[in-house]
This record gives sequence, structure tokens and C-alpha cells, in this order.
Amino acid sequence: MSKRDLDAAGIVDPSLRKSYELCRELNAQHGKTYYLATLLLPPEKRPYVHALYGFARYADEIVDDLASTLTDEEKAQALNDWAAKFFHDFDSGKSDDPICKAVLDTVHRWNIPREHFEAFIHSMTMDLTVTSYETFEDLYEYVYGSAAVIGLQMVPILEPLQAKAYEHAKQLGIAFQLANFIRDVGEDLERGRVYLPLQELAKFGVTREDLEKRELTPAIVNALKFQIARVRELEQSSRAGIAMLSPAGQPCIETARILYCGIVDAVEDINYDVFNKRASVSLTRRLTVALPAWWRARKLWN
Repeated sequence: MSKRDLDAAGIVDPSLRKSYELCRELNAQHGKTYYLATLLLPPEKRPYVHALYGFARYADEIVDDLASTLTDEEKAQALNDWAAKFFHDFDSGKSDDPICKAVLDTVHRWNIPREHFEAFIHSMTMDLTVTSYETFEDLYEYVYGSAAVIGLQMVPILEPLQAKAYEHAKQLGIAFQLANFIRDVGEDLERGRVYLPLQELAKFGVTREDLEKRELTPAIVNALKFQIARVRELEQSSRAGIAMLSPAGQPCIETARILYCGIVDAVEDINYDVFNKRASVSLTRRLTVALPAWWRARKLWN
């Protein structure tokens, strides 16, 4: 299938095809829901989305590989070195990096701004120095770079019909990230981080120390409900933007919206016990959403 997609996209250089294939493999291995949604795009669009995922995944692995023996300072240096090489290559227009070769090809084909990648690297760097956020405004700096810009990078590939699609893409990207934060409270604590804004937790009588006890209390449940409401508000606001994309790209983003934001439904299904269980959208649910979308998408590809 990858060969067909590369052929459809007109990517013929052997080394470039190899780079795109590596990005696709990263997406298939680590981005289960993201990868599933990507399959709903026309074949000629998929390699570019795989490339953007490959960039984000590679940078994230430098920062968050729990098996790594590197210190935060060493991870920061590794990230800075890799980013410096990427931006040098970005400006020169070519790269020998096995991941970045495809990324830069995607960037130049779709005229994706450099600033989006700068913001992403900035947020990854924050993960090595910031362990909590006082307010949502503080957190926004992080989620803009880690999530909103992912949506902004995607929009050109999806060929928007209106400029307003970019603002809605930001909202949806942030909703995805906040849903992950709610699901991953326990996992993030293992990394020494709390992404739920401390001042918002305090409104419900919850402190960071309470979270670190990993004991679900009524106060923590109420705090999580507050965060879930924000995800749903952002999700609802973002929906108008899907209709602003080219019709062939809409089934992919609509499916991603339902499944990613469905993480908060899964949190409710486990009675908010984010300390002892991992909320996940079931395979049955993913297929129930994705298969009808796939049939709709196929009719729009030609």
C-alpha cells in the first residue's frame, strides 16, 4: 500500500521514498488512531501526513523515552542538536537525515511555515524544564506548540476552502492534546509532570500532592469533569472547520475528531480512575467509526 501511495503522490526518488516509508512505519507503530485516520485520505495525500507524524514522533522520543539513560540536560542537548540540523536543512532545502528528508520535501511541496516547527521544538524543550503550569494561559504556550501547530501543518495538505479553517484546526489540535492530558494523568506523574493547570485544580480543592497520592477522590473527579468539559467545548467549536476543508479530506479529520475526543468518553467509562486504568477507545468503536468513513472517503478520491 505504501508503494501505491508514493506512486500516487509522484514521489519517485528512491532515497526520498525510503524516508517517507520510514515515517509511515513510525506512524503505523506508534500512532494507531492517527494512522487509521490517515488511511481515509486520498492515497496521494498520505505520505505527507506520515512525514509530519515522523517529525513529531522523533522529537518526542528524544524527550520522553522512559528507557533512556540520558539526563534531562543530555536530552535537551540531543534535541537542540537535532533541531539545529533540521533548521539548517530547512533553510538549505535538502537533508540527509532519514526522517527529515521526507519532512522537508513535504514542507516545500505544501509551503508549510518554518514557525510551526519552531513552536513544536520549543514545546518539546519545555517538557525538559517545566513540570507544571499554574494557569491555562500558561499551559496554552505549551499546547500551541505541541498540538495546535500540528493542525496548522496539516491544513495546507488538506487544501482548505476557507482561511478560517486554520483557526478551527488549532482548536481541534488543542482538544486532542487536552484529552490526552486527562487520560495520562498517572503516566505523566511518572515523568514528573502535571499538565492540568494548578489554579484550576485548586478551585476543586485539589493540589499536585493530591494527584501524586494516586487516590481517586470526589474532588479529583470534579476537577477532571471540568477539564473534560473544555475538551468538548473546543471539539464542538472546531467542527465548523471540517466543512472548510476539501471534501476528500473531511472523512479523515471527522474520524480523528470522533476517536481522539472520544478519549474523554473512555475516561468517563472507567469512572475517571486515571491512576489505575488507561482509558482507551476500543477497537470495536474505532472500526465502527472508521469503516463507514472509509466507504465515504473512497467515493471522493476520484
